[in-house]
Formats: sequence, C-alpha cells, structure tokens
Amino acid sequence: MFSENLFFTAAPARALYEKYAKELPIIDYHCHLSPKEIYEDRRFSDLGEIWLAHDHYKWRAMRAFGIDEELITGGASFYDKFCAFASILPQLAGNPLYIWCALELKRYFGVDEPLSEKNAKAMYDRTSALIAERNMTPSYFIRQSNVEFIATTDDPADDLAYHRKIAEAGGVGVASGTSAEGEVGAASGVGVASGAGPADRSGRERARCRVVPAFRPDKALNIEKPGFADYVGALSEAAGMPIGSFRELLAALERRLLYFKEAGSMINDNAVTRFIWTDYTDEEIERVFQKALADSRPGPGSGRAVGARLTEAELNAYRSAFLFEMSRLYAKHGFVTQYHIGAYRDANAKMFARLGPDSGYDCVDEAASVRSFGTLLDRLNSAGELPKIIFYPLDINQYEAFAVLATAFCGGGRGKVQLGAPWWFNDQLYGITKQFESVGSLYPVALSVGMLTDSRSFLSYPRHELYRRALCNYLGTLVERGEYFSGEQELGAIIRAVCYENAKSYFGL
Repeated sequence: MFSENLFFTAAPARALYEKYAKELPIIDYHCHLSPKEIYEDRRFSDLGEIWLAHDHYKWRAMRAFGIDEELITGGASFYDKFCAFASILPQLAGNPLYIWCALELKRYFGVDEPLSEKNAKAMYDRTSALIAERNMTPSYFIRQSNVEFIATTDDPADDLAYHRKIAEAGGVGVASGTSAEGEVGAASGVGVASGAGPADRSGRERARCRVVPAFRPDKALNIEKPGFADYVGALSEAAGMPIGSFRELLAALERRLLYFKEAGSMINDNAVTRFIWTDYTDEEIERVFQKALADSRPGPGSGRAVGARLTEAELNAYRSAFLFEMSRLYAKHGFVTQYHIGAYRDANAKMFARLGPDSGYDCVDEAASVRSFGTLLDRLNSAGELPKIIFYPLDINQYEAFAVLATAFCGGGRGKVQLGAPWWFNDQLYGITKQFESVGSLYPVALSVGMLTDSRSFLSYPRHELYRRALCNYLGTLVERGEYFSGEQELGAIIRAVCYENAKSYFGL
C-alpha cells in the first residue's frame, strides 16, 4: 500500500515536508501542456487516455517488455492499452513510473492499492467513474494540485490564440472542493471562462492559475532540418515582414518575442542538441543561412523539402551566432533563458519514420560542450548582455561541470545563472538526490528555482511533491549527520525558497 513516508529515511524529513513544503503552490515554469486543452477544459474519457495518449516514458517501458506497438501508439482501445501497461507496472521496481503512477492514483483518485494485471479492469472502471462523476478536466487537476503558474512551450510563429483567450478569461478557473483531509473532493472542474471563486487546499481564496507561453525558437536554430525554408516562410507571415537574410530572421524573431511578451511571457526555452562554439563573421553566417534556405526548398520533382547539406563547421558557426544574438535579445527584453542540453533525438530511424518525433526514441548525448557554453556566456557577459540563464544537462555526468560554470557567471543577481532541476531521464529520486548531493558543494541548493513537470500530462504535478520530499529528506539527512545545525527556521526558509519563493522571484511573478 502507498505510504506517506515515501522517500523519508531521515528522522526530521517528514516533519519538514509537512510543515514547510506540502501546502506550497506549484509554479510550473516549463511544460508541454496544450493551451487549447486548458482553455477548452478538455473532457477525458478514462485513465488510459490520460496516461497513455502522449506519455513516451510509459511507451518506452512497454516496448522494453515486448508489448506490441498496437497497444502502445497503435489503434487499440485505451482500455486495452491501460491493461497492457498495468500488466508490467508491478515489474517496474526502482523505476520512477511505479511511484509516479502510485502517487497519481492516490492524489487524484484516492487509491492506495498497487495496480496490476489482476485488478486492471476494476481499477479502470473505478477511475473512469470518478473521471465522469467529478468532471476531471484540466482545470480540475490544476485546482487539486494547487498550481499557481504554468508556462507552456510555444513556437515563435504561433498566434497564441488560446493563450489570449485564457488571459481574457482571467486565467484558469479554480473552485474549492477539497475535503478536510486534503483528498479529492466532489467539486466539478470548471473551465477558464467560469466565474468560480478560487481557493487553495485549506479553502482560502487565491488567485486563478496564470498560463503564459514560453518562446522556443528551435525551428529557427535547427537549419539542417527538412522544411527550414517553409518554416522561414511561416515565421515571415507571422511577423509581418520579409525574411531574406540572417539579420531579417533575427528582426522577425524579435518582433515575435515582443508579441510573446505582450501575452505575458517572460521565459525562453532552447533545445540544444549539438553545439561546439565556433568563431564566425557576419558574412560567413549570411552564406550559411542562404545555403540552408536553398537546400531546404523542395527539390526538382521531389514534391518535398530536403535537409540542408551543411557541414558540421557551418552548423556550429550558425548555432554560435544564433544563440549569441538571440541571448542578447532575451537580455534586452527581460526574458529568462533555459538551455535544455544534450538530447540525442530520434535514435531509431525506422520508428521515427513510422511515428515521428517525441515518440520515445530519444536518448542522451554529450555533443554540447561545457566549454562552448562557457564561451557563449563569456561573450555575452563581456558585452554586458547576459540574461538570466538556467542549464538543464541531460547527461547526469555533466551536473557538476555546469554547476561550476553557473557560479562563474552569477554576478548581478541572486542565482542569475544556475543549474536547473534534473530533467527528463533524471527527474526521479536518484537523479534529484544526486544533484543535491553532488552539486550542493559547488552551487548553493538554496538558490534553486526548484522543480518543473516537463510533461504533456495534467496528472504530472505529483512530480513536484516527489522533488519536495527528496529535498526535505536531503536536508534532514544533513541534520542527522551533524552537517547542518543552524536550526529549523533556517531550514524552513530554504525549503520554502526552493519549492516556491525562488521561482516566483526569479521569473518576476
């Protein structure tokens, strides 16, 4: 059965968690939720749909056990997919999926028994009934999770129509309905257009959840990808200006950045897979840009765009120029910059051709060097144009190196450059604890802006709870070992800061 002592091995840990962390609101400053689904308050049919429609963590695990793709991303019913996943869940000992699923069942459905093949049908029926009875929509999960702020991930060419609608409605509607014990109450979910009064878990009134876009210009960075010329055309239309040169590309992106800022955005995000800093001239970058445009236009008789035939040296020069120039714009307009570093995308070419991106075939790489990012930061710092920056290395062995790099550029604000929360494959107890233990001596844990979901699921908010539990256990362990003795009040201040206050201040909320 699920235990409320989860992760607590140090004696003070549970008391610290209950007193200082448990009831804090969530600031989810990086996720992949759909603003359309948030605004329309999408109705879900069953837990199979919620769990398995988009979750490539679960897809990878199911494939590892040899489950047929029809029951993963294929045309099988969500009931059949749910039962297939339930059949492997008891075998996922030590895997974060086991704990994530257990906590989601507990927090949203009041279930603390383990899911398995034996009780899959009964669990499916029970959760389906609750989804219908309690109208478990995005606003329901946002309310029950005490979420105060959400930043989605959006392309510069996006019209942000649903973000505007959410803002016009005053944010995500939130209504009270939590039971005295803190479990799920019977209140129905409400859409963003509702006038329901917001309340936190204790019934106190609070603000509606704010939803903003985050500016992610990956398609403008990745000029080697097929269809780059088509994307430049779409960006040109969105920005209302021609794009025939690299400088015009930057000007168009700045227009869109300001458009995002008007929509409430203050966050940029970048997926940087391969990056070796390369010095360049403006003329060289213009030649590379023109070559990318020409090579990504439809070939004669092909009817489709082809990838740009650029050399690795040309690509690195372009990436260096793009990251430098865009970072200057982020500093100019007050945006926080996030670098998600080291994803080895679409390793399985056969399955990528069949299913497309984000389908569970991405891996870890070390092709973006610490020295290259150090050079980028040094150039920006020397120019007086260094924005706030958060690093998310996917290679767990790079934690320490990026933490040390961050401290080299921290002047000019509290935690201005910092190591982000463990990301993707590392957002579980081992990765989180490793970061606390290995990085704490190199970069103050107390300055961290805390956890994010990085998820496409509205049920992923318990990841914040798991992070908070791990933090409290880490700090409790320091107390037990005699390594920290300043007192509970000081520990409580660290916990509140890492779990909530730092993010609120850092992002200007």
